[in-house]
Amino acid sequence: MNVVLITIITLSALGALAAIILYFVAQKFKVFEDPRIDQVEEVLPAANCGGCGFPGCRAFAEALVKSDDITNLNCPVGGADTMQAAAKIVGKEVGTAAPMVAVVRCNGSCENRPRTNSYDGAENCTIAATLYGGETGCTYGCLGLGECVDACNFDAMYMNEKTGLPVVIEDNCVACGACVEACPKDIMQLRNIGPKSRRIFVSCVNEDKGGPAKKACSVACIGCGKCEKVCAFDAIVIKNNLAYIDYEKCKLCRKCVTVCPTNAIHEINFPVRKPKPPVEKKLVGKVEEGTVKTPTPKPATELKAESPKPAAKVEKAETSVKKDRVVEKKDDSTPEKKDKPESK
Repeated sequence: MNVVLITIITLSALGALAAIILYFVAQKFKVFEDPRIDQVEEVLPAANCGGCGFPGCRAFAEALVKSDDITNLNCPVGGADTMQAAAKIVGKEVGTAAPMVAVVRCNGSCENRPRTNSYDGAENCTIAATLYGGETGCTYGCLGLGECVDACNFDAMYMNEKTGLPVVIEDNCVACGACVEACPKDIMQLRNIGPKSRRIFVSCVNEDKGGPAKKACSVACIGCGKCEKVCAFDAIVIKNNLAYIDYEKCKLCRKCVTVCPTNAIHEINFPVRKPKPPVEKKLVGKVEEGTVKTPTPKPATELKAESPKPAAKVEKAETSVKKDRVVEKKDDSTPEKKDKPESK
């Protein structure tokens, strides 16, 4: 009985002593955490998508609290309202970021890009990209296995069965960038939504020269440079046989869309263009109300006969020749004076 009691008392004393030691150690190495981090985290949408550039909303909240300047930090899911609420908690000014949306920079559908082989392997774009270039002649285009759709946590994408390309649902897209990170071909890109959700971009990433690119896909960019020439805002550059439109400089004039010979430039949410009326060729005179006025010919009586100037010149030449002949005859007719004999 005494042994059991002594054992219990000994273990209790050891436990109490260990607890006291751990308490002082914890106080000694205690890490202070700003209580505002929890407040900011409650404001964030808790999507943990990584679109802000940090591994989760908790890490983003810590960055907002600890950073001196948060103008370059943005939560794409929460938007401007969430950032304003977080900035109010930390007592800092937040920058305004334009809303963005994901776009698909490939238009190589089954009609535009014929298949040359068939892939029989893992249904994953990353695995397929490491094995070969794809089922078509274009090694830059979309593989159509839907890894970007699987990476989206907001149901903002789906695969179009007819074209074999991903489609972005603008209303659901939060511009988290998960699809951009998942695509091994760098086809997905985040761009400004633009005024009235209108935007213009080159739907191609093929860097081959014009001939091979056109052969692999009928709507590929051939790097002809026509779009760059008509752009008055220096928003288009040609690099590696591929045109790129800077959405920050683009004024949405749509001149580049009309001059593109392969329809590689896409315009989204624009009104339908009105068909241009047929242009009438001007023959002679002025065109009024679709009729051509031609000048009426003058009557023959009004035409003034002009004297043949070359003939007059010939007559003058003949008369001058005759005068010369007459002068010569006169010179011949004059008698020669005989020398008079000398007088003695």
